[in-house]
Amino acid sequence: MPKRHPLDVVIIGAGVVGAACAYYAARAGLRAAVVDRGPVAGGTTGAGEGNLLVSDKEAGPELDLALLSAGLWRDLAAALPEELEYEPKGGLVIAPDEAALKALRAFAEGQRAAGVEAVEADPAELRELEPHLAPGRAGGFLYPQDAQVQPAQAAARLLAASGAELHLGEEAVEVVTAGGAVRGVRTARRELAAPAVVNAAGTWGGCIAELAGTSLPVLPRRGFVLVTEPLPRVVRHKVYAADYIADVASGSAALQSSAVVEGTPAGPVLIGATRERVGFDRSLSPEALRRLAGQAAALFPALADARILRAYHGFRPYLPDHLPAIGPDPRVPGLVHACGHEGAGIGLAPATGVLVAAALTGAEPPLPLHPFRPDRFPEPAAQPKETGR
Repeated sequence: MPKRHPLDVVIIGAGVVGAACAYYAARAGLRAAVVDRGPVAGGTTGAGEGNLLVSDKEAGPELDLALLSAGLWRDLAAALPEELEYEPKGGLVIAPDEAALKALRAFAEGQRAAGVEAVEADPAELRELEPHLAPGRAGGFLYPQDAQVQPAQAAARLLAASGAELHLGEEAVEVVTAGGAVRGVRTARRELAAPAVVNAAGTWGGCIAELAGTSLPVLPRRGFVLVTEPLPRVVRHKVYAADYIADVASGSAALQSSAVVEGTPAGPVLIGATRERVGFDRSLSPEALRRLAGQAAALFPALADARILRAYHGFRPYLPDHLPAIGPDPRVPGLVHACGHEGAGIGLAPATGVLVAAALTGAEPPLPLHPFRPDRFPEPAAQPKETGR
């Protein structure tokens, strides 16, 4: 029987971030296995819209990551099958009044300095870009670098192209360590030995950190999406009101909603996005759906009569400072994190994969890892132990 080559890395999580880590690890010459307790894209990825946005990010580390990813997604769309459904449709951010337009101008100016294309559009130009948009808007900004993919397909295609071993339906029950360093992953069915483990477990990233003997304060942030019946191309771009940017940056646990409206190649219109921290509560929120429908119809009156075929929801992996944790964890040698991207994980996945591959091989990363370091959060307070009476 031929001798089996050892693994270089075990990746926990078969969403788009884990898939991108596997893909770029393979391109760096590493042999990887991917473990997930569910199917490919069974968590946050499968509940996403596929947004690849630079428009909603202010100048800083996350925008740098998004710009790197934007170029990588274009490369991937050329290299992988058409099932990615990559659409470089561009984003259109709408200002309802002059005050909002002034704030958008200042926001865009900072983005331009970081390399973002942002083109101001007056009301007449808005109607040329989106003929079905409601009148009376003060103006907006067109972001040609915004795009979209089909997220579940993207994860599946990246994994297939990586050649990684897949162990689906197998929950990681232990991150094996010896002498304080990672030595692999154990599931209920097998042990996978490797000198490195990547935590790409999304909203469960904090649990995987605990299995490895460390901490990461990842929390779930619930979001809903509405799907209309197939329609003619009512919406040409990814369109949202300016207040969406504030919702993305907010740390509030309360329900927040700002419509992001976009068409799809198949015809249905997708309407997101809400945000609220309610743990892993999967119950339907009529209030969230009502808000989304009303806000979408306010942007595009033609949608007021469209039938909603379904609504779905998922949980974004939220970290308190709105930046993902990417890179080696100095507290546990061999543990590398790739989680906490909140609602931007699909867009940021390729750049995350490249940074993780660089960390695994000791190569120079294309961006500084320091802003994303996993140990930047305070350690949780020790809980007092119960004593017998």
